[in-house]
Amino acid sequence: MQDHSTQAGAGADVDADDHVYLGLAEATPGPEGEGRWAYGTGFADPLLGVDTAVPAGMDGADLAAYCLMLGDDALILSQRLIEWCTRAPELEEEVALANLGLDLLGQARLLLTRAGQADGSGRTEDDLAYWREDHEFRNVRLVEVPNGDFAHSIARLLLFATARCALYEALSAHPDPVLAAVAARGVKELAYHREYATAWTLRLGDGTPYSSARMQAGLDALWPLLEELFTAHPVELRTGADPAALREPVLRSLGAVLAEAGLTVPDVQPLATVLGRAGRDGVHTEALGPLLAEFQVLARAHPGATW
Repeated sequence: MQDHSTQAGAGADVDADDHVYLGLAEATPGPEGEGRWAYGTGFADPLLGVDTAVPAGMDGADLAAYCLMLGDDALILSQRLIEWCTRAPELEEEVALANLGLDLLGQARLLLTRAGQADGSGRTEDDLAYWREDHEFRNVRLVEVPNGDFAHSIARLLLFATARCALYEALSAHPDPVLAAVAARGVKELAYHREYATAWTLRLGDGTPYSSARMQAGLDALWPLLEELFTAHPVELRTGADPAALREPVLRSLGAVLAEAGLTVPDVQPLATVLGRAGRDGVHTEALGPLLAEFQVLARAHPGATW
């Protein structure tokens, strides 16, 4: 089944040269037009009119690598969130978590597409999502570990959304106009993710002794993975991003939420790296392989198929 979502989302009167998502997709047409596994219907491009040229003085390979890091973070966490469908405590929370996952999936699609365009490889978002092995993914380990219970997942969402919202606020002024535009849109979504996680952290932390204990347990388990979000990779530094500068303000923000919830900031050591390498270098936990196997199985079973 051929997918016509790019035409539907953009409108027939939009020139592909002036439409960043169509422009990126057009560079690598599929066997039947613009069919892609990941394309949905009615996609509205938030980057309309943005110049897709790599900024002068910036290495395209570095920009692609950085977009891949951010895109992989969003892609993998979106998969973890969607696992809560049919499993959340309430129907409302199933819908809410699914929508948060869709926000992250939308960010991932734009970032992976930008990665394939910036490095000149012509790889599509689907090539990068479905046809890489686990050691080729560049996400932080925080997003890949299993969901645990509901409080555990809320703890992860609180940590990730707070840190990523701060990062996207900084990246909204990035020299690459595409990355800046993705960040400017994403920061609004992540601010809601942070608010949602904060509300549940307060509800659980200031609830019953059991709910408070579960929330604290989730924080204790995940806090060692938080530091990786602030560890600057050489690629990040070369592209003008320094997550280390965000560490103190993010920790202050998290500390304020936990204090209000009657919870304690965990006093734990960061999860050790392997010979100095971690998720950004393709070193992951054992949890990533099974997640990717489930996520990639359909595309790999029917290579080249469109919908």
